[in-house]
Amino acid sequence: MICCLNPDCQNPINADDNQFCQSCGNKLVLLKNRYLPIRPLGDGGFSKTYLAEDRDKLDENCVIKQLAPQIEGTKALKKARELFEQEAKQLQRLGQHPQIPTLLAYFEEDQRLYLLQEYIEGKTLEQELAEAGPFSEDKIRDVLFELLTILKFVHQQKVIHRDIKPGNIIRRPASAQGYEKKTELVLIDFGIAKQLRATVMANITGTTIGSFGYVPMEQMEGGKAYAASDLYSLGTTCFHLLTNVHPWDLWKKQGYRWVNSWRKHLKQPVSEQLWWIMDRLLPESYQHRYQSVDQVLEVLELQSAPSANPSQSTSKYNESFLNFLTSLRQNDQLKKQVMMGGFSLLSLGLITQGYGYFRYKTFPSNLSFLMAGLPSSTYLKTTLNGHSNSVRSIAVSPDSNYLVSGSNDHTVKIWNLPKGELVRTLNGHDGNVYSVAISPDGENIASGGDDNTIKIWNLKRGQLKKNLTGHQGFISSVAISSDGKTLVSGSYDHTIKVWDLPTGKLKQTLRGETNWVSSVVISPDGKTLVSGNGGNTIRIWDLDTGDLKKTLTGHRDSVVSLIISPDGKTLFSSSLDRNIKIWDLTIGELKNTLTGHIYYVHSLAISPDGKTLVSGSAKNTIKVWDLETWELKTTLTGHKNWVSSLAISPDGKTLVSGSRDDSIKVWKLP
Repeated sequence: MICCLNPDCQNPINADDNQFCQSCGNKLVLLKNRYLPIRPLGDGGFSKTYLAEDRDKLDENCVIKQLAPQIEGTKALKKARELFEQEAKQLQRLGQHPQIPTLLAYFEEDQRLYLLQEYIEGKTLEQELAEAGPFSEDKIRDVLFELLTILKFVHQQKVIHRDIKPGNIIRRPASAQGYEKKTELVLIDFGIAKQLRATVMANITGTTIGSFGYVPMEQMEGGKAYAASDLYSLGTTCFHLLTNVHPWDLWKKQGYRWVNSWRKHLKQPVSEQLWWIMDRLLPESYQHRYQSVDQVLEVLELQSAPSANPSQSTSKYNESFLNFLTSLRQNDQLKKQVMMGGFSLLSLGLITQGYGYFRYKTFPSNLSFLMAGLPSSTYLKTTLNGHSNSVRSIAVSPDSNYLVSGSNDHTVKIWNLPKGELVRTLNGHDGNVYSVAISPDGENIASGGDDNTIKIWNLKRGQLKKNLTGHQGFISSVAISSDGKTLVSGSYDHTIKVWDLPTGKLKQTLRGETNWVSSVVISPDGKTLVSGNGGNTIRIWDLDTGDLKKTLTGHRDSVVSLIISPDGKTLFSSSLDRNIKIWDLTIGELKNTLTGHIYYVHSLAISPDGKTLVSGSAKNTIKVWDLETWELKTTLTGHKNWVSSLAISPDGKTLVSGSRDDSIKVWKLP
């Protein structure tokens, strides 16, 4: 069998002994007197791909890609040749990676440009999806990790793929080429053909480089492409594989709005860790996406890294030993006390616990290093179990008697905090509950989630009083003013809505956010609203007028939690950049940055006296900070997954933490 290379031929397949195409009459050729095209593989509009045999290598299979067919005009052809050679040399370098096809040759013949590449056996992920249905989360994580590893190499070569999609990813089976791995993904079809067409025909027609649905706006509008452009295409690819919904079908109906509600198309639940990654891959503006492959890989590796078991006594002793040594190094007087007390450095790791506990009980106002030396179990009062999925948000009533929790199990639970008992479960949300707040009079609960609604409940009776609608994306954060009259909600639809809480009527919608709103908080005097977003910025608003007063910058990643000091003068913000920033809220200037978390900081709480800050992280730890000295007082361990929410009781005695391990822990505030 031999294939006609006339790109306009309607029936290119011919018998081996034919010299001329039986369909179009063109001469059937052996490219470079060596490569025999045997059948078409694909048609990209400006390029065609054929399976071929290399007659000089015992008919070994290879791939012919025919580019820029019959370019007219000397100037255009010359420009195409220059770019073709430049791009071919890039492909030659890229082919050194084992998961990118090797470029065997490139040449021009009969005013057509050709690439000869290694043939990759296997099925594309598009074929896998059609045959087996939506991918599982584990399978998607494997795809992400392999593709990101390939893209890291590609981007290091200063190349952007431009056309990542399921059809351009082949799973090579173990038997092919003798590879040892079970399977291996191979990234094919770099955007050379699209780049050629865009360059050669730029003055004739507008050209989109990439495939509709997978291509980001910057490529659609201006043909520009960045590392973040490939990451967007990777995100849409994962979405397609997770849902079996083509992103172009959604784009045609909703435009970019579909990325705010992509979870609604899931056929099976996925972890919040994965949707955090997806949310950072898919924003419309490339500046709001992950900016490099390393950023995504860091999060993936963080999520897959095994966590230390906090129940193991050795980890407790090790942590306390390190805390003790740190304090010892920083305090000369303490060194003398330790030596005079007869401590042996060889036994410090064993006796710090007992000594610290004795000093804590006997002299509770003594040095903070003693607190750091205490085991977390010293502070832990109880663990509340009852949710069947991640606990996303918690709030404590003004009288410190009730705890309210919202969860990914679609419920809101009300607990008796002093007794540690479940009072009742509130059902009504059709999705994850991401945020809860309690009114200052202790009468009402506000809850928001990914069903795009805010529900107002009576705390004592558990009765649903109001259902507020209007947001076009899920509600990430709710806050109630100190007078109980105003409710504020932040959403993934990039808006903030201000509601009259007693009537449930919408007062105004604040616009101006260029990314999803992650957190909202109201100042104690009720005059100022602060919002954080996925675009790394914090905005300060006049709550009465809705005017934007100031934008704070400084975080290097999404701002995920905000809290204001009881006196209303200081703002605290935490971010996926692992830092906590402290701002002078009155003038909008940065005062300090707290570091110490090794993974991103997901939640914050402040004590009623304004002296203690508590932060929870993706490392499953809680850190307690002294705000008078800016020093770390202690680190609490015990959760087995991210600490997603924190609250301190109004009486200042109790710290509560909610986690993605489905549990709530109640602590004595250190």
